[in-house]
Amino acid sequence: MKIIDVIPHAISVPLETPFYFAQGWVHNRSSMIIEIVTDEGVVGFGEALCHGLQSPHIAAAFIEHTFKPLLLGRSPFDVEVLWEEMYNVTRPYGQGGSAVNAISGVDIALWDVIGKALNKPIHSLIGGAFRKEVTPYATGFYRVADAKYPEAAIEEAHRYVDGGFEAFKLKIGFGVDEDIAFIRSIREAVGNDVKIMADANGAYNAAAARRIIKETEEFNLYFLEELLAPEDIAGYQEIKSLSKTYIAAGEQLFGKMGYRPWLEQRALDVIQPDLCSSGGITECKKIAAMAQANHTMMIPHVWGSGIGIAASLQFIASLPSSPLSLNPIEPMLEFDQSSHPFRKDLICDGIKMENGKVQISTKPGIGVDVNTDIIKQYKVN
Repeated sequence: MKIIDVIPHAISVPLETPFYFAQGWVHNRSSMIIEIVTDEGVVGFGEALCHGLQSPHIAAAFIEHTFKPLLLGRSPFDVEVLWEEMYNVTRPYGQGGSAVNAISGVDIALWDVIGKALNKPIHSLIGGAFRKEVTPYATGFYRVADAKYPEAAIEEAHRYVDGGFEAFKLKIGFGVDEDIAFIRSIREAVGNDVKIMADANGAYNAAAARRIIKETEEFNLYFLEELLAPEDIAGYQEIKSLSKTYIAAGEQLFGKMGYRPWLEQRALDVIQPDLCSSGGITECKKIAAMAQANHTMMIPHVWGSGIGIAASLQFIASLPSSPLSLNPIEPMLEFDQSSHPFRKDLICDGIKMENGKVQISTKPGIGVDVNTDIIKQYKVN
């Protein structure tokens, strides 16, 4: 089997109602979908993550001009060889950011091809499934113009709880006092039986983060995410042990090289690589092994389209708990509920929560069918 085409599909759709978070306004939901075609008719799909303020054209350029020439004529089964070659060729101008985003998407598409060729789900090809289902937590609570807070967020929280979610993640990063009051309001509204996490998207320095950690400890947050900038490893070491609340980060770290100092220095309680950004399945399995060796929990970051969610479920299935036990602390699925015009339609609504759980698909490859009409409808390159 040989690769005969590599097609980067840049997708971007304007939002009817733009929303904002700690780093700015999101006016479009975008994604970079990679399609790999083989000479035996097997086609695989992957996704390179587009953060809220990120254009899909950047990763598309890496694939079209750098990776496609390297991949054509090669065997998709040489997936690790291809990963290392893609990383190496972009070393002088990559090592992170959109370069590794693009590698991630290609890698996922290669594994989708392999799974379909062998009629196996990806998790069965990377060590098997430690679990058949996973507990999701709802990500949302982005803010919109003209809404009143915390009232609008309290309504949103009740929708998630009424819809069966046992956990959700707030957006914070709007000011220390504002965040503390906001977290207090949500906890009082939903009670103590719901797991609450909060994500500041790198809005604070260590001194400000210390206040948030100390003054929200009574509200029993499960974890606080990205309190600090992704470069501030010393700051994370400073704040990690200030309270019982887990400190989490890592969506803006890339590959095993990027994660190495964070794990060696035990800077985080929970690492959060994004499969569609931190290196794809090939590299994230290595990051997972490093996390296990350093006794650190992993709860992957997930914020892509349905393709990214499906691939992440396959990856999460393969993650051992850290450590294994009779009643281990299990990884969770970040299940984005924010406004997204094509998240579900792209995979024919193939991932759903039932009874508070999301099942791990046993269909070949990433485990879902991709609706190529949606790609054609929203493609912008």
